[in-house]
Amino acid sequence: MWRWIRQQLGFDPPHQSDTRTIYVANRFPQNGLYTPQKFIDNRIISSKYTVWNFVPKNLFEQFRRVANFYFLIIFLVQLMIDTPTSPITSGLPLFFVITVTAIKQGYEDWLRHNSDNEVNGAPVYVVRSGGLVKTRSKNIRVGDIVRIAKDEIFPADLVLLSSDRLDGSCHVTTASLDGETNLKTHLAVPETALLQTVANLDTLVAVIECQQPEADLYSALWLFSFFPRPLGPESLLLRGARLKNTKEIFGVAIYTGMETKMALNYKSKSQKRSAVEKSMNTFLIIYLVILISEAVISTILKYTWQTEEKWDEPWYNQKTEHQRNSSKILRFISDFLAFLVLYNFIIPISLYVTVEMQKFLGSFFIGWDLDLYHEESDQKAQVNTSDLNEELGQVEYVFTDKTGTLTENEMQFRECSINGMKYQEINGRLVPEGPTPDSSEGNLSYLSSLSHLNNLSHLTTSSSFRTSPENETELIKEHDLFFKAVSLCHTVQISNVQTDCIGDGPWQSNLAPSQLEYYASSPDEKALVEAAARIGIVFIGNSEETMEVKTLGKLERYKLLHILEFDSDRRRMSVIVQAPSGEKLLFAKGAESSILPKCVGGEIEKTRIHVDEFALKGLRTLCIAYRKFTSKEYEEIDKRIFEARTALQQREEKLADVFQFIEKDLILLGATAVEDRLQDKVRETIEALRMAGIKVWVLTGDKHETAVSVSLSCGHFHRTMNILELINQKSDSECAEQLRQLARRITEDHVIQHGLVVDGTSLSLALREHEKLFMEVCRNCSAVLCCRMAPLQKAKVIRLIKISPEKPITLAVGDGANDVSMIQEAHVGIGIMGKEGRQAARNSDYAIARFKFLSKLLFVHGHFYYIRIATLVQYFFYKNVCFITPQFLYQFYCLFSQQTLYDSVYLTLYNICFTSLPILIYSLLEQHVDPHVLQNKPTLYRDISKNRLLSIKTFLYWTILGFSHAFIFFFGSYLLIGKDTSLLGNGQMFGNWTFGTLVFTVMVITVTVKMALETHFWTWINHLVTWGSIIFYFVFSLFYGGILWPFLGSQNMYFVFIQLLSSGSAWFAIILMVVTCLFLDIIKKVFDRHLYPTSTEKAQLTETNAGIKCLDSMCCFPEGEAACTSVGRMLERVIGRCSPTHISRSWSASDPFYTNDRSILTLSTMDSSTC
Repeated sequence: MWRWIRQQLGFDPPHQSDTRTIYVANRFPQNGLYTPQKFIDNRIISSKYTVWNFVPKNLFEQFRRVANFYFLIIFLVQLMIDTPTSPITSGLPLFFVITVTAIKQGYEDWLRHNSDNEVNGAPVYVVRSGGLVKTRSKNIRVGDIVRIAKDEIFPADLVLLSSDRLDGSCHVTTASLDGETNLKTHLAVPETALLQTVANLDTLVAVIECQQPEADLYSALWLFSFFPRPLGPESLLLRGARLKNTKEIFGVAIYTGMETKMALNYKSKSQKRSAVEKSMNTFLIIYLVILISEAVISTILKYTWQTEEKWDEPWYNQKTEHQRNSSKILRFISDFLAFLVLYNFIIPISLYVTVEMQKFLGSFFIGWDLDLYHEESDQKAQVNTSDLNEELGQVEYVFTDKTGTLTENEMQFRECSINGMKYQEINGRLVPEGPTPDSSEGNLSYLSSLSHLNNLSHLTTSSSFRTSPENETELIKEHDLFFKAVSLCHTVQISNVQTDCIGDGPWQSNLAPSQLEYYASSPDEKALVEAAARIGIVFIGNSEETMEVKTLGKLERYKLLHILEFDSDRRRMSVIVQAPSGEKLLFAKGAESSILPKCVGGEIEKTRIHVDEFALKGLRTLCIAYRKFTSKEYEEIDKRIFEARTALQQREEKLADVFQFIEKDLILLGATAVEDRLQDKVRETIEALRMAGIKVWVLTGDKHETAVSVSLSCGHFHRTMNILELINQKSDSECAEQLRQLARRITEDHVIQHGLVVDGTSLSLALREHEKLFMEVCRNCSAVLCCRMAPLQKAKVIRLIKISPEKPITLAVGDGANDVSMIQEAHVGIGIMGKEGRQAARNSDYAIARFKFLSKLLFVHGHFYYIRIATLVQYFFYKNVCFITPQFLYQFYCLFSQQTLYDSVYLTLYNICFTSLPILIYSLLEQHVDPHVLQNKPTLYRDISKNRLLSIKTFLYWTILGFSHAFIFFFGSYLLIGKDTSLLGNGQMFGNWTFGTLVFTVMVITVTVKMALETHFWTWINHLVTWGSIIFYFVFSLFYGGILWPFLGSQNMYFVFIQLLSSGSAWFAIILMVVTCLFLDIIKKVFDRHLYPTSTEKAQLTETNAGIKCLDSMCCFPEGEAACTSVGRMLERVIGRCSPTHISRSWSASDPFYTNDRSILTLSTMDSSTC
C-alpha cells in the first residue's frame, strides 16, 4: 500500500531496470526462483481529478490565482479581528466564484472521465486457458495475447505474433498517432507467423526482452529470448492504430495503459495566456496598490486625528481597559487590516468568473457560425480552448503551411519528362509538348493497344520520335520502364474491400483498374500510381515478396527483394526488384536535389531544366531513376542490408550508410509533376490579411521554385514586390554577408514592399549567429517564404518572432502532423481539418475546414471578442471604483471610525446580482459594427491591434471616470441632503443608512445606464437584463427593507429604502446626479467621434441603406440644415435611439456585397455611401 502511494506521488517509479522481461501468455518459470515484475494495468487516464482529490486539488489550483488568494486572506482577516464588515461580504462572493469555477472544471473533467471509461471499457478478446475470453480493455495485462479483428483499434502496444496470412503480415493505419493516412505493413517473425489458431498460440512458450517504455514512436529494440531473434518497429503495433485489410491478428501486450507510446506522447500543451489576461493582471496590481494606499492613508489620518484628546476618546465611545493597554503597533496593524477589509471590493473578484463564463459561452458562436461550415466535408469550426477567443483580434503575424492549408492536398498528375521530352496529360491523353505530326505506324500499334486497355486515346508523338523502327522501339521501352518505375517504386496499398470475394491472394488479375482503390502515405504517390494505371501500366497488388503490374493486359510479377524506406535526410525512397526476366533492378524516386547528384546517365541537364519549369508552374516534382545489378553486386548488397537490419547497436546509422552505398550510379529516367491546386479564395484571404496589417509567412517543406510559384499564384508574393533571396548559403560568413547585402538593398531600393525567400539550410545558419540581422531583414519585408523547412524549424521561426522586442501576437495555421510543433508554439494555433489526418486539428486551439474561413474568424469573431472582453475588463474596474471610493470619502466624515457606508447585503450583492448581468450579456452579444462591414473592410482590424483598447491611456480614462462619478455620487448626495435639512414629510432627517442607500441607488442606476451607453447592438435580452437589473434592485430593496428578518443580527435597513423613495427630494437628487454623471460622458463621446473618429466609428456612420445620400455626420448634412441639427441627430444615435427613417437594418440575399453570407451573426447589409 505504501509503495502504491509513493508511486502515485511520483516518488517511487515502478521500474528501475533498463529492460523488462515479458513472459508470453504470462507463463512464468515454475522453479520458484523467479519474482514477477510489476506492471501497470491498461487504463488510460486523461482526467485531472478523482472523487477523492477533486476538492483539495481544485482548491489549490484556484487559490493560485492572485485575486482568489487575496480574497481568502481578506476573509480570514475578517474572521480573526474585529472588522467593520461581516465576513459574509467577502466569503459569499468568494464562495460563489470558487463554486462556479469548480462546477465548470468538474463538468469538463467529468466529460474526460466518460471518455476514459468508454475507452477502458471497450470489449476485447484475450487468449487465456486455451480459449478466447471476452474482457474489458482495462483488464489487459502485460504478457496477454490479444486478438484484434479488422477495423478494430489496438488497445495496447502489441508485438505481432501472427495474422490470417501465411507470411504473418498485416496492414495498419496510424492517422490518429502521427497524421499519416497510409497503410503500413507490419510483419510477424517466422517462428510465430504459423501460429494462426488459439490452440496453437496456447502452446507458445516464449520470452520477450525489451526496453522500458519511451515516447519515441519509431525507435525500439526487442529480443525474442527463446528463439532467439531480434525484433524491430515493423513488429510493433501501437495503441491507437487501426487494423486494416486484415481479417484478424494476434499480438502480445508489452506496454499497457499510461506506458503505451501513445500515452507517453500525450503532450500537455503549454498554458497559453492572452494579452488581455496579462493586462488584467497588470491592472489588478495597480488597483492593489490603490487599495493599500487608501488603507495606509486612512490609518495614518485616523491616528493623526486622534492626536487631539477629544477625538481620541470621545464621551460617546469610551475605550475599554484592554484597548488602552494594547500595543500601539498591534492597534495600527489591526486598523490597517480593518481598512483593507473595508476597501477590498475595489478588487473585482467576480471579474474572473465573468470572464470565464464569457469565454466559455462566447466560444459557441464560432461553432454555430454557418459561414465557417464546410458543406462538402460536413465540418464545422471547432473550439478546443476558449481561453484565447480575444487573441484572435490581436494577431500581427500569420504563419501558414502550404500543402493542404493553402492548397487542397488533392494531387493530380499534370506533366512528366521522359528521357528529356516533356509530356502533358490532357483529357486522359499523354501529349508531348510542341507540334504533333502524325505518328509512325509502329508507334501507333503500341499505343492503340494501350488505348484499348484503358479506353484512352493514343499518345501523340512528335516528329523527333519518327526516325527509325529501332528508335520507336527504344521510345516504347523508355516509356515502359519509366511508368513501371512509377508503378513499382512506392508504398501504395490496395484496399481488400473489392477483393475479399475473389480470392485470398493480393493479386486479382481480372480486376479492372477502375475498381482498384489505392491507399498511399502521401497524395503524390497515389496520383502517380493512378496516372500510370491510366497510361496502361496498372499496379495490381503486392505481398511481402511479390509486386504485380499489368502491362498492356499482360500480368508481370516482380519479386520484391528490398524496400529502402524514405527518410527526411535522404529525401528519396527505393525498391529493389527482380524482373520476370531475372534482372535485378533498383528503382529510385525522390526530390531532384537527392536524385540528380546520384545519376551518371540519362538526360540529366534536360530533365533539370524541365523540373525547374514544372516548379515555376507551381507543380510538385519528383525524379525517377533506376540501376541494374549484376549477380555479384546484388549478393554484396543483400548481405550488407541484412547485417544493417539485424544490428542491435546503431541500426539507423548503419542502414543509412548502406542506403547511400546502394543508391549511386543511377540512370535517370525522367521526372513527374503533379498539381496541388489552391483552395478557394486563398488569394482574397491573404490580401485581406495584408490589408488588416497582418504579415503572412509561408513555411513549407517544398523546393524553392515550387514554393515561390505557389506564393505568386496565391497572392502571398505579387509581381510588383521586390523578391529578396537567402538560399544555398554554405557558411556563417557567407550567410552574414548576404544578410547585410539584403539589409542594404531594402534601405536603398525605392520599393514599397519587399518579399524574402529563405531555405531551411540558410535559415539554420542565420539563426545560429545572426538572429538580430535576420530579424531586421524580416521585419522590413511584407511577406516571407521559408522553403525546405523541417517541422522543428517552423516552431523555431515562430519562437524567434515571439521573443522579438515588439513581442507580436502570432498565429500558426497547418493541417498535418508536421505542423503540430508550430501550432503549439504560436500564441494561437489553427488546425485545418484536411486530408493529412486530424493531428493538427486535435492539437490546435481552433480548427476550421478551409483557409478562407480565417478571415471571418479573425476580422469578425476576433474583433467582436476583443471589443467585448476589453470593455468588460475596463467596466469591471470602473464600477468597483465607483463602488468603493464613496466608502473611502465617507471615512473623512466619520473620523475614520471604519463605519461602513453600505449595508453588508448591498456589499455582497453589488457585483453578484445588481450589476453583473448587463455586462455579461454585453460581452456575449455586442456588435459595435455589422459583421459584413468588418469582413469587407479588413482595415478596421488595425483599430484594435496591439491591445489598443486596454492601453494605459484607456485604462486611466476609465479609472478617472470611475473616481469622478464616485465623487459626484458622494458629494452630490452630501450637498443635496445638507446639514440639518429635513427631506422627509414627517420632518425627520436622513440617517447614515439612508445616506448610504441614496449613494448606492445612484451608483447602481448610473453604472447600469453607463453600460447601456456602451451598447451599440440591442436585443430583447439586453433590454431585459439592463432595465431588469435596475427594477430588480428596487424590488429587492423594498422587500429587504420592508420585513424584519428574524435571522439577521441587526435590522439597520428596516424601512430605510421605503422612506427614501417617499421623498421627492431624493428622487430629484437621484435623477440630477445620474444625468450629471452621464451627460459629460455623452458630450465627450459625441465630440470625440466627430473630431477624432477612428476607422471603426467612421464605418458605424456608413451603416445606412442605399437611399441615404448623406451620412449622419457634422461634415455632411442636407442643404439648408444647420450643423447643430446633425449634432442632435448624432446624439440620438449615440444613446441608441436610431430613427427608422435614417437607418435600415434589413438584408436580402440579392445584396451585392454579401450574397453568400449565412452567418447566424448576420444582421444587416452595409452599403458605403459617400459624402
